[in-house]
Amino acid sequence: MNLTRSQVTKYQITFVRTKGKKNRSIPISKELYEEIIALEGFRFFTDCYFQFLSVMDKTSIVLPRGQLTHVLLHTFAAHFMMSGGNILDLQKILGHHDIKMTMRYAHLAPLPP
Repeated sequence: MNLTRSQVTKYQITFVRTKGKKNRSIPISKELYEEIIALEGFRFFTDCYFQFLSVMDKTSIVLPRGQLTHVLLHTFAAHFMMSGGNILDLQKILGHHDIKMTMRYAHLAPLPP
């Protein structure tokens, strides 16, 4: 993911050309927004996948092979809901068209047989 300064607006980041072929904006905290705009340069997170793998190797976190970021999405969704988040807000953040998919990510719906 290459994040450019133009994708960061006040308290949100807009991702372009996502998996669903649509642009999507997600909310960010005031603190994260201020950290991002304080950075010098115009590209952020370039080639971060290998940095991510390096961090994972240095921690005791073990995630299923080939599922690293996917598992983290499920974790985020579950914690978002346990912290009092709204399922419709989560649906928008995750970019799901079907609320049933969001419910699966948040572990609020049974897995298919």
